[in-house]
Amino acid sequence: MTSDVAETPAAPTGEIAPISLGASPGALLWQRLRRKRLALISMVVVVIIYGAGVFAPVVAPYSYTEQNLERTLEGPSWDHLLGTDRLGRDMLSRAIFSARTTLILTVAVVLSGSIILGVGLGLLSGYKGGMIDGAIMRVGDIFGSVPGLPMLILINATTRPRVDELAVWVENHTPLSNELSTTGGASYFTVAVALSLFAWVGMARIIRSQVLQLRERDFVLAAQATGATGARVISRHLLPNIAFLIILSVSAGLGAIAGSEIVLTWFGVGVQPPAASFGQMIFEGSGARTFQAHPHLLLVPAIFVTSLMFSFNLLGDALNDAMRGR
Repeated sequence: MTSDVAETPAAPTGEIAPISLGASPGALLWQRLRRKRLALISMVVVVIIYGAGVFAPVVAPYSYTEQNLERTLEGPSWDHLLGTDRLGRDMLSRAIFSARTTLILTVAVVLSGSIILGVGLGLLSGYKGGMIDGAIMRVGDIFGSVPGLPMLILINATTRPRVDELAVWVENHTPLSNELSTTGGASYFTVAVALSLFAWVGMARIIRSQVLQLRERDFVLAAQATGATGARVISRHLLPNIAFLIILSVSAGLGAIAGSEIVLTWFGVGVQPPAASFGQMIFEGSGARTFQAHPHLLLVPAIFVTSLMFSFNLLGDALNDAMRGR
């Protein structure tokens, strides 16, 4: 009986074992990816930071809102491993809850902006063509031509009062009494919607360009000839063939989305107190005099943010190489 694995001599000590020829695409991708040590280290860093954010109420030693005005601006100690801020709040706890904020917004923007809008509109535009393609791409050109950061700031600043009013109405007419106000949930929604409005454009253009090529291939024409509906062609034939592009684009955009949320909060139009955010922590620790007197106020969030952004970039590059068979 023949084996699914190529007959190759045993790999010498210290070398990577040969890749299984009969493995699934996902298994092949993982085998290539795990050979890259920087990618594995990056994955570990992302998992640790975001994992701490997911289990923040359990992992964090203190609540992110707990204040102790008798122990303000303290340096690292056994009670507060990363020190305290101006209100005596534990910096480590606030960093962990800030990671949760970044995770929530990143997932929300990726799902709504990149996946639902970007992939959906890109598939529709490339497959249908004609007026539908023109309308979608012209709307994308409008969003792509305006400066992103100023528009995000403007959208958040102008829509927040209405969102806050909506949050108050929801709290008064649902069992969510004070839940949105005490957790900053309304600002989460505002930031996620604003980022999603711009996150879909690049993804849609990439998907459209690939679909324009695939729709002329024989397997698509054969499916159409057998009477397959447009929805079936898209879901069964086009979408599986662009899955690698979706993975690459999402992995490359994770750092940018997380960074945009942090920048918006730093400008004061992002996630609002009492919710914890890296942008707020960086803003509170910025300034030459503040950094000289209490460097931990800036160094703690900066180390977390730098580690996260750097890990996303390394992981995206490694994933790109692994998808291309390198």
